[in-house]
Amino acid sequence: MPLPPHVADLTSIDLLLSVAELGSIGRAGRAHGMSQPAASARIRALERRVGAPLLKRGARGTVLTEFGELVASWAAPVVRSAEDLATAIATLHAERVGHVQIAASQTVAEYLLPRWLVTLHTHLPHIVPSLTSGNSTVVAERVLAGAADLGFIESPTVPADLDHRTVATDELVLVVAPDHAWAVTAPSAAEIVATALVTREAGSGTRSAYESAVAAAGLGQPMSPLLEVSSTTAIKSAVGAGIGGAVLSSLAVAPELAAGTLVRVPIPGLTLRRELRAIWPSGRTPTGPAAELLSVAAKTQS
Repeated sequence: MPLPPHVADLTSIDLLLSVAELGSIGRAGRAHGMSQPAASARIRALERRVGAPLLKRGARGTVLTEFGELVASWAAPVVRSAEDLATAIATLHAERVGHVQIAASQTVAEYLLPRWLVTLHTHLPHIVPSLTSGNSTVVAERVLAGAADLGFIESPTVPADLDHRTVATDELVLVVAPDHAWAVTAPSAAEIVATALVTREAGSGTRSAYESAVAAAGLGQPMSPLLEVSSTTAIKSAVGAGIGGAVLSSLAVAPELAAGTLVRVPIPGLTLRRELRAIWPSGRTPTGPAAELLSVAAKTQS
């Protein structure tokens, strides 16, 4: 409801509290960026509004009258609440206009995040995202250490102390060069598992997802890698050169499959669909631009 007319504006009340603290209208005015005449005029307007004198001259400078002391005691909590409100608004503004630190596994960073960040920019054009990519283990470590506001991983499990939300699904596929024997005659799942492949490094979500799928199918453990590479692009180059096969995200190899430079090899009886997840520290729901990015990413599922 509208405030009654005798309720003063907060700037004048705050000035009155400063006079009480500093013992001088001039010093209080300077603290508020006002000249002494401007501060005196504000105090006189405040006295007219409340209908009683609020200040008087004393032996040690300007002091509050008895009525002024009462007004000040009632007003002090209001001013503190106003300061809290100003701080909250400034914090909200800083969250919406500033930076957001993102950590993402390579598949998400290369094939999904660019589109999400374009959408985020349309919602929050003044946000400056900072992206660090790495394998899922590294991403989880960065989020837990507070070095990232939000993380995206592709591993089949989520580390302890992290909350998560599925934002997309992906399928892993086995690919070989067009002149590889498997491109002509599809092998059995057991033969594939018993063959050394080109893989990502330990800690990679793609590698972990493949190993978990093999174990879930009762096929034991995959053969030790033929070659470990930390870059998906390098793996595709190695496979295309005929070094061997590799299990990679369908998102990552879609252009090569369409161009025919790589060939997909079916793996009978093996489920290689996986969830891509956003992660953040347990009990600390993302806020500000991180929450907005999470919302954008989650719409992939709808």
